[in-house]
Amino acid sequence: MSLDTSSTTEPYLTGIYEPVTDEREDVGLTVMGEIPQALRGSYLRNGSNPQFSPLGRYHVFDGDGMIHAVDLADGQATYRNRWVDSRGLLVERREGQALYGGLSEFVLPAPEVTAEGGIVKNTANTNIIRHAGRRLALMEAAAPTELRADLSTVGEFTFDDRLDGPMTAHPRIDPATGAMHFFGWSPFAPYLRYHVVDANGTLVHSTVIELERSVMIHDFVITESSVVFFDLPAVFDVERMMSGHGGTHWRGDLPARIGVMPLGGDGAQIRWIEIDPCYVFHFVNAHDTADGRIVVDGCRASAMPTSFGDDPMPGPEVKPSLHRWLIDPVEGDAVLTQLDDRGADFPRINDAYTGRDQRWSYLGHVGSWNDEEVIFDGVTVFDRAGNTWVDHVYGTHHASGEAVFAADPNGSAENDGWLLNFVTDLTDRSSRLVILDAHDVTQGPVAEVLLPRRVPSGFHGNWLPEPA
Repeated sequence: MSLDTSSTTEPYLTGIYEPVTDEREDVGLTVMGEIPQALRGSYLRNGSNPQFSPLGRYHVFDGDGMIHAVDLADGQATYRNRWVDSRGLLVERREGQALYGGLSEFVLPAPEVTAEGGIVKNTANTNIIRHAGRRLALMEAAAPTELRADLSTVGEFTFDDRLDGPMTAHPRIDPATGAMHFFGWSPFAPYLRYHVVDANGTLVHSTVIELERSVMIHDFVITESSVVFFDLPAVFDVERMMSGHGGTHWRGDLPARIGVMPLGGDGAQIRWIEIDPCYVFHFVNAHDTADGRIVVDGCRASAMPTSFGDDPMPGPEVKPSLHRWLIDPVEGDAVLTQLDDRGADFPRINDAYTGRDQRWSYLGHVGSWNDEEVIFDGVTVFDRAGNTWVDHVYGTHHASGEAVFAADPNGSAENDGWLLNFVTDLTDRSSRLVILDAHDVTQGPVAEVLLPRRVPSGFHGNWLPEPA
């Protein structure tokens, strides 16, 4: 049946996550302030937005992908939103109800459903990128889904059938070559594959990296010379999932390690370095040092800071904060430094500095972090040059997401640009696109685009500048 949240007790179907139930397009939006003339393009953000009431326990990672987009040009703004029309969702629409379970309570659909929609629904709900002219909506358990410029769905894209297995929601694009580096983890052996797609969109390299078990790897990093993976004990257990429990669970008794291999190299070349157990959903960036070491910044938690199925929710003390690893692949060690003890996640940079020694990091500012919910309410700017922090909070009782950096096409410095973020006022449930000057976020918004509807909290997105 169609989604009805009026009596639900599921926390991820109410409040800041409450789904919207329609698709729309609105032009000539009201703008407070002035949109910079150099901002020409589209801000797109993906998120979890189920169309039908779930069959069982619902996890925020389960929902159907929905893209919210704001097009900017000549100081004007247009809004549109579209579901990602996955094969599984199309079958559910035909039947008028949910047919798939989720990460907290897996349900194997009937054979006639899986034959048409797949065993697991490819929700494509986590990120949306553009590479080689293609817009790809991503989730880490399936192939990417190609979308048109108007956000309508083309279908799953497998790089001319060269992609074996799923694709991460967090690829990294090398700014020097335009090549897209990514991986895919699997519940079945081989558990990890690494791929390279050239600047023209052709998958040119794939290799298997041997792991002892299936683990949930959400993100990774590259440098000019290396690829760095973190093998952390968030174990995926197929039998546990099939028995109705969450498939992913934290095993802090198991070892953790960092793997370093050459950029574009063979999986057999990877070298592993043991570290203390921890979990990282999102990394900031990485770069090589002059003496052959690697610096990695990421949002590290002492354990997986979420739960699936019957696992208890971690306490508020299990929250990610910004850390740095100094890795020596030759000596085989990694020195960990905590850069700040405040909760922080959803990090972004100027993507032109991917794999390079960048100065500025932009992270979600935590408004609240407890057992019931996590709310970001602003952006924190970290200056690596002086190890200093500057915050901008969007407002009291506000919720925000990932602040995406949009580079000024006329700029030359790393922080020449703006930070774009969907922000919702929790008192009246109104949403807006907030634009901050990355040079000084403390000055407040340079512009705010008032949106025609509430935008639920979501995951990741990007700024796609014109021309495409």
